[in-house]
Amino acid sequence: MQDMPIAIIYAIAIAGGYFFGSIPFGLVITRMAGLGDIRSIGSGNIGATNVLRTGRKDLALATLLLDAGKAGIAAAIFSFIFSFHAGLLAGAAAFVGHCYPVWLKFKGGKGVATFIGMLFGIMWQVGIAFAICWLSIAVAFRYSSLAALVTAALLPALTYWLVGDIFALCVTAALSILLFYRHRENIKRLMNGTEEKIGKKKAKDLA
Repeated sequence: MQDMPIAIIYAIAIAGGYFFGSIPFGLVITRMAGLGDIRSIGSGNIGATNVLRTGRKDLALATLLLDAGKAGIAAAIFSFIFSFHAGLLAGAAAFVGHCYPVWLKFKGGKGVATFIGMLFGIMWQVGIAFAICWLSIAVAFRYSSLAALVTAALLPALTYWLVGDIFALCVTAALSILLFYRHRENIKRLMNGTEEKIGKKKAKDLA
């Protein structure tokens, strides 16, 4: 398979990654648990923190792990079969698939968990740096969304510093821009002082 044209390899990686990422685990898990359609409550997102609004921490944790895992697995598989760059594209496509799943009319989650899973699956050192940065800002300021946004802004530089790959820098920069776009409502609330702090109410920024 290494003899395949690079364009075909990348196309397969993107298609496979998107398929993995578009699996709406939050929706599937809550329906299997008899809780109905998760999109009808809270933020309407399919991610872990909206699942938490059902009061089922176990289901929220399962959703978090599965949403992170689908991008990590996609990145790891395609990196192993093809190349590091193919794995990056698969992981990135999984992130896009989570945010815009074709099965749900392109209305998905915000993708932070999927983003982190992608990083751990293909660039574990960058994943650790992301997690440390996110946790530090979240603990200091108690805003989940702010932690995600600041960490995403730093991520391209962290990626190049730790991995030294221009392609990886470009991919993480593109995903960081998309993550900012997915958090545009959170940015407005942060600016006008109405964003909810961690621990005050149920979080809604990792969905």
